[in-house]
Amino acid sequence: MIPTPHIQVAKKGVIAETILLPGDPLRAKFIAETYLEDVVQFNTIRNAFGYTGIYKGKKISVMGTGMGMPSIGIYSYELIHFYGVKNLIRIGSCGALQENLKLYDILIGMGACTNSNYQKQYNLPGSFAPIASYELLQKAVDTAKKANTKVHVGNILSSDIFYDDDRDSWKQWAKMGVLAVEMEAAALYMNAIRAGVNALCILTVSDSLVTHEVTTSQERQNAFTKMMEIALELA
Repeated sequence: MIPTPHIQVAKKGVIAETILLPGDPLRAKFIAETYLEDVVQFNTIRNAFGYTGIYKGKKISVMGTGMGMPSIGIYSYELIHFYGVKNLIRIGSCGALQENLKLYDILIGMGACTNSNYQKQYNLPGSFAPIASYELLQKAVDTAKKANTKVHVGNILSSDIFYDDDRDSWKQWAKMGVLAVEMEAAALYMNAIRAGVNALCILTVSDSLVTHEVTTSQERQNAFTKMMEIALELA
């Protein structure tokens, strides 16, 4: 069924095989206007703005996915199964769980722990470990090195809860070496693995649960450019 209930494109080919997926639709708009040439907007449904354009001669798309695993679960599933997307790169913000992580540091999620029940749909006889595509992971690390940009690679937490009733629960994840918390990567990784395509999550530290430092919403929308530039090179 094309168009889908959430993406208004009526045929394959309009959306590139590689897509950047920020949570914030305005971040998608910023990327399209700042980095892409010959831009065509392909989606406005629910204000999940989507654009396709050219970056350094390569076709690439970008689309906002909203907040949380149910939201990115819907969009990534439709992009993969109805529009033929092969490489899905989440670019978002995260809260640092380790003291050595500072505001604006860049993280790459090698794996994504979660407190979500998203994996239950697969009826697995145990716990599943959602991991990134090694192909995209290696390319992102190499791209960062070439740009002399330091990145932290490791485990992240995809949480269903933003305002946790147990305000210290994050410390248990920190003890296990989890770098930061966000809200989408685990579902994206599971959808991609199930479909045999590639997914990666690249994050910028927007706040710290350790030091209580924070960035503004405007900074999160427009200032996380190093993360965006690494992701764009993966097309």
